[in-house]
Parts: sequence; structure tokens; C-alpha cells
Amino acid sequence: MNSFSEVESTLKEILEVIKPLREDWVTRFKIIDELREVVRSMESLRGATVEPFGSFVSNLFTRSGDLDISIELPYGSFVSSAAKKRKLSLLGEILRALRQTGRWQRLQFIPHARVPILKIESKWQNISCDISIDNLQGQIKSKFMFWLNEIDGRFREMVLLVKEWAKAHGINNPKTGTFNSYSLSLLVIFHFQTCVPAIFPPLKDIYPGNVVDDLTGVRADAERRIAEVCSSNIARFRSGRVLNRSSLAELFISFIAKFSDIDLKASEMGICPFRGQWEYITSNTRWLPQTYAIFIEDPFEQPVNAARAVSQKQLIIISDTFETTRRLLISANLRQSTLIDALVGPQTSQLLVKQPVSYSRYNGTRRHFQEARAPGSQTGPSPSQMQPYHYRNGRPSTSQVQPQAQKMMFSTSQMQNQTQNMPSSSKVQPQFQKVRSDRTRPASTPSVPQAQSQFQKVRAETYPGNFATQRPVQPYHNQGQMWRPKSDK
Repeated sequence: MNSFSEVESTLKEILEVIKPLREDWVTRFKIIDELREVVRSMESLRGATVEPFGSFVSNLFTRSGDLDISIELPYGSFVSSAAKKRKLSLLGEILRALRQTGRWQRLQFIPHARVPILKIESKWQNISCDISIDNLQGQIKSKFMFWLNEIDGRFREMVLLVKEWAKAHGINNPKTGTFNSYSLSLLVIFHFQTCVPAIFPPLKDIYPGNVVDDLTGVRADAERRIAEVCSSNIARFRSGRVLNRSSLAELFISFIAKFSDIDLKASEMGICPFRGQWEYITSNTRWLPQTYAIFIEDPFEQPVNAARAVSQKQLIIISDTFETTRRLLISANLRQSTLIDALVGPQTSQLLVKQPVSYSRYNGTRRHFQEARAPGSQTGPSPSQMQPYHYRNGRPSTSQVQPQAQKMMFSTSQMQNQTQNMPSSSKVQPQFQKVRSDRTRPASTPSVPQAQSQFQKVRAETYPGNFATQRPVQPYHNQGQMWRPKSDK
């Protein structure tokens, strides 16, 4: 096996280990339910709801991924938000209520963040959660990430691999002056925009405005307008694009190479996913005065810098990490054990079934990597099964842009019950062995029509159907809300 094939096969094996399994979804549902119990018990939060967002909603989380939660206060049908002082007060009350339950650990209140959050960790499975108040902006950004994943499923695979690689090298932690996961996802978007041929368009071609600024008025109307604009523009892009047929290894290696000198470029240029290009800082008045080590503009909240936590010292280390990995990936006689050490951390490497490797870096002795998956372990359900994206008061949702999804209105308990009887991916995959017409995915992945025809059934592992080719429909009112039992409506 040559070096390039070695990279391809190793990346695929890594994905099999870090993609969430059925039990990872169920674990997070249980945590959401526990948080709802706490919120319902608080008089100051009467009528409030618990809304997950972030990588869990966009289907970009790994098995060890955190859970982002927004406590939505009741404002009727209009977009609104509590003042920062009230948010801080409510988070403090939530902190005290969580302590009383005894179910949580590592509780940390971060009041001075741009978005004040409460960090907690569930004693059950040690899943970390970030809790904020009225984080509608985070919710709409999560939807965009989900929609981008539906343009090309390789986006999800790349995001998972990049986050795992970054964590393994200690450059995925804003507390230490490195990237947060959101900025890493934006780097993958930018890579997909600037590879040849482009996989993604500039995001201004999907939504030409500033999304956060357009979240005004009646929330249902605002979200419907945004969804319809994005649906139409994504369909237009898909119908006229030149297909990029790069393998996962090609995309990953070129991603690493693209940013191997990022410390040098960052002194003069910023990364702009909204326009899909590098831009000189001096020519972009929105970025001046530039006091950051690197500028990665948030395309949904311009001109906010998503990488504002990165320090100059850490940026040099980040760039060196990119370059060191690049040299390894293109080296001759590349061994899989060396690749694993370079691409994943110790916890993930132990989940990979490998031949013995000499003198593991983790304990200095010759060892086998252990198989951690129990026999018959099942991969997690697709977003269409677990994430119907329904909101209270008739708010528009991704499933409302997918007519086939309108029937899927499960409460938390219903969805959890459904996962108990899911067939394994090995039983599901034979349904989808036909090659897609556009051949942008492997032969085992269903085409859009195939996936949509199976919408009410279990589909291939975590590959969502395409909403972009469907005509947006008007939302129906009183459709329920995301993962919420009737008593919580």
C-alpha cells in the first residue's frame, strides 16, 4: 500500500471511531431531559425552554463532543433577548439549582465572555455542556452548518477529522490561546471554497446579508425568510457547479498544506468565508484596527472575529503543527502507526484496531491498540431521524424546507425509543448500494432521491438528505418543538 492509500484508509478508520454511535445520541438526549427538569423547577424560568444547538444540532460532533444549550426565555412570537445583566443573574440561579441536584460536576460560571456561559459536566458519561441564555444567534449558525453539510457530506467528515487532529496537538482550546471548534469549522468551509473546483460557494452567494442582523421581528417570519433564501441559492449552486471528485485524503492533505504558513499570512491577510477569499486587512475597513493574531471573520455575524482568542505565540505553534503534519503526510514509506500518532490523541488511538506497534508513545512499551466498541455496536441515527428541528409557535425549521420531514414530529421520549430498535449500519447499507448520479459520494452512500424515499426509515450512517432541491413550503403552526415532550410545550 502506497503512502497516499495509507492516508485514505487511516482517515476512514478514524472516522469510524469518532463518529457518534446510537448510545452517544441517547446520552445527550438524557442530559437535555435532565436540564429541562431543572429549568421547570425554577420559578424565575417559568415558560422557558431548553434548546440544544452547536455541533450536536449541525451533526458535526464527535463521540466525545460537548453539548451546547440555550435557555430560551418566553417572549411570545417576537425575536428578543434578555439584557446581559439579567442573563448573568439567571445563569447564577441555574448554577445554584444544578449544584443542588448533585448530578453535575466541574461547574464553572464565565460571566465576562462575549456570550456569558455556564460550563458544567454531567456525572453520567462525563459529557461537558455550555449553557447560555437566549442564544438565537448560535441556533441559526448551527442550522447553516447543517445546511452546508447537505451540500456535500465530505464537509462533516473533514470537520470531524480536523477537530480530532487539532485536539491531539493541543490547538483546539481557546483557553490556551488556540482555535475554538467553530473557527476550525470555518477553516474547513474556507478550504472547500478555495479548492479547485470549489465545493462550496462564497457564503454571500447562499445568504447575501448579515444573518444576525436579519433576525428581527416575528421569529417565525425571520427564520422562514432566511431558510427560503438559503434553499433557493443552494439549489442554484448545486445545479450549476463543476463537481469536485477529490478523495478524503486529497482534501485533508491539501487542507493541512493550505494553512502550513498561516502565521505569515495572518499578519497581513484575514480569512473571509463570506466572500470565500483571503482579504488584506488594510483594505477591509470593518477589520480595522486589527489587534488580533489572526482574523477569521464569522460569515454570519460580520465583522466578528471567530478566532479572537488565538494568541501570537500560539499562532506560531499552530503554524508549525500544520507544517509538521504536512511533511509527514507527503513522506515516503509512511506507516499507519505513525499516521495514527500524528492524527489522533491517545484516547482515540486506543479505539482503533491495529497491529502491534513498536514502543508506543503513550507508555513506552510494545502494545496493541484495544478494540473499544462492543460487538454489535451501532452507529448513530442520521440528523433526519434525531433532529427534526421543530420549534414552538410555528417557527420555521429545516424539516419545513424538506416536505418529507414534516411527518417526523417526535417528542424526546419517542425519538429515544426509536433509537433502541435501530438496525446496525451493516443492515442498512445494502439498501443504498447504487452509485449516485453525481458521484460526489462513495457508492455506498444514497443519492438524494433514494435517501428521501427512505426518509421514514433508517438511512445510511449520518448522511442527511438534501433539502436544497426542494421548494420551500410555508410553516404549519403548532408543530411542536425540538426534542420536547408535550408537557414542555
